[in-house]
Amino acid sequence: MNDNNLKTPLKTLVLACLAAIATNVQAEHGNIELEQLEVTAQHIAPATLGIEAEKREIQQTPGAVSFIDMESVTEGQVSSLEDAFRYVPGVWAPSTSGNDSVFFTSRGSNLDAAGYDMNGIKLLQDGLPVTAADGNNHNHIIDPLSAQYAVFAHGANAMKYGASTLGGAVNFITRTAHNTSPLSLSLSGGSHGERLTRLTASQVFNGYGDGLVTIENKEWDGYRDHNKQTRSSIYANGGIRLSDTVSTRFYVTHRHDDQELPSSLSRAEVRDDPEQANASAKRGAGHFQKDVDIKRVANKTTWDIDENRRFEFGVSFEEQELHHPIVYSPFFSLLIDNTVRNAGTMARYQHKVGNHDWLMGFNYGETRVDGGNYSHFSGDKTAQSSKTENYADTLELFLMDRWQFADDWTLIAGAQAVKAEREVKSTNLATSAVTEADDDYNSINPRLGLIYQLSADTSVYSSLSRLFEAPTTYQLDDGTDTLDAMDGEVFELGTRGHKALGVNSHWGWDVSAYYAKLDNEILSVEDPAMPGQFITSNADDTIHAGIDALLTADIALTDDSAHRLTPMVSLSWNRFRFDDDDSLNDNTLPGAPKFVMKGEMLYRHKNGFYFGPTVDYVSERYADFVNSYKVDSYTLFGLKSGWSNQNFKVFAEVRNLFERDYIASHSVRAVAAETDAILSPGAPLSAYVGIEYKL
Repeated sequence: MNDNNLKTPLKTLVLACLAAIATNVQAEHGNIELEQLEVTAQHIAPATLGIEAEKREIQQTPGAVSFIDMESVTEGQVSSLEDAFRYVPGVWAPSTSGNDSVFFTSRGSNLDAAGYDMNGIKLLQDGLPVTAADGNNHNHIIDPLSAQYAVFAHGANAMKYGASTLGGAVNFITRTAHNTSPLSLSLSGGSHGERLTRLTASQVFNGYGDGLVTIENKEWDGYRDHNKQTRSSIYANGGIRLSDTVSTRFYVTHRHDDQELPSSLSRAEVRDDPEQANASAKRGAGHFQKDVDIKRVANKTTWDIDENRRFEFGVSFEEQELHHPIVYSPFFSLLIDNTVRNAGTMARYQHKVGNHDWLMGFNYGETRVDGGNYSHFSGDKTAQSSKTENYADTLELFLMDRWQFADDWTLIAGAQAVKAEREVKSTNLATSAVTEADDDYNSINPRLGLIYQLSADTSVYSSLSRLFEAPTTYQLDDGTDTLDAMDGEVFELGTRGHKALGVNSHWGWDVSAYYAKLDNEILSVEDPAMPGQFITSNADDTIHAGIDALLTADIALTDDSAHRLTPMVSLSWNRFRFDDDDSLNDNTLPGAPKFVMKGEMLYRHKNGFYFGPTVDYVSERYADFVNSYKVDSYTLFGLKSGWSNQNFKVFAEVRNLFERDYIASHSVRAVAAETDAILSPGAPLSAYVGIEYKL
């Protein structure tokens, strides 16, 4: 008997049972000859262990955390992060014109005129920060299709990643050769000239090494004029098992992305022709673009010391080159041309002792920006107007303890310490005048939470945490004075669980209510005298409150579960507002809708076929701080269908089935006029198909 893989208690039990059986058989039938029996423990793939560990950790978090399964996401077209975040409650992530340019906000983060820096949400890849050291995500977009899954920790629940941001953090876990077929090819596309091709090859070498390479290309003609995109990327990673307990993995990314930007339209222009581009954005005028070339290398080493202790350490470096003509008029034009370098490191140590589960770690990052602003004609640089030299670094230290002090009670206590430095320097080359701003930001941010397990399947939780965000260099550069960091407290109350519906059916929920009272929220407005330039300042008091909910079900239509219905709906209600402001009273913060509902109702057959409708409802929202300009609500319907087996996966999806005109995203003004060009129309009726083959 080969029982080396069995734990000692189990081995003893198995041997005792076999001995008892043999004695009884011999007594009744005499001696018989038995064939050799081999008993082995089932091997569970590391990827499965990772997913299950993530889901267990979500259950042990006193706040909203969303698990994003990319297998489910790819049942339809995935063009950008908008599709990956579709069913994440509390997150609003519309694409500005259907391409990779996405404006995203979580729990009211990033609600100002300078939304392009997309601060307030910390992006990570395999636990390594991708967000720049100053907290901005400008051009730092992760390809969701390169991930196996992602975990979105909302708000202060992101402390497990070292973050204390208003919007939280999202960690994308990269596919490796251990959870990917040796060879796969996927093709998808459809309306508006979208064509996406991905080829992935991977190999595991004798269990001690592995490697994966993905080559992808995206072409997009766009549903508006001057809306083309061409993107080509290479993603690679390779792992080495240094010992039974230590492994290391290297990551390499090279991404080249060229996008034409159609810019925004006025209400009258949208009514006349929503597919047109802003006149100043076209070729022959501004030829607005965002061309980005990104190179990134990273390494992460993991040491599983024993079953109760784990240590992780990683480093990363990214270089980003940006060519970005964005403003053009007879009097003023702006082209941003710079190089951004980000270096970062992280470490995490987890130690389980009795009823305590300790987690401690740090993140450290540095960002340097060198380049400047230019005037231009039709996207070609002319005279350089200014030179930019910006620097930021941030150190985040964090410590958490999960203490199960009673059978059904868990106390979560922790704290984060932040030390941040910001420096911005701009030299006017015409006058040699130098504009500088620099400051240091320090804070200690505690967190306390409680989870009560009502039953094996249901829990309730509450938490009280401190939020803290230092300004980005973009915000500091636009500020008339040195900016204070945003800080405040957030209280959260919620429940999660699942229940049976009959014998073969069940439903689940994850509902969270939060209330955040903030001081010094950093908000920007566009300078009316200079379009494309912003004025940033601290607000006195603001409140961010809301309810986020995800409801799911799996309903068997037959006794053998061959026919099923799997409804899912994501709901977000919020109230983001000023709190008795001297000039704006209790006005609503612009940029985010008050209510969002996204859902689907899919029929599924056991052979892998699925089909059903989808629906999106987005309520009206404001486009200015005085609440005088409203963007209308909209409802969109769609259809989704597909089939998959071990080797093939195909899908077809129709969006905006009834061809509704709507505004996908918009800019923000202090006071918006009807004639302001601030609206970005959404996609019309669109259809997509895709196929994936796995060896």
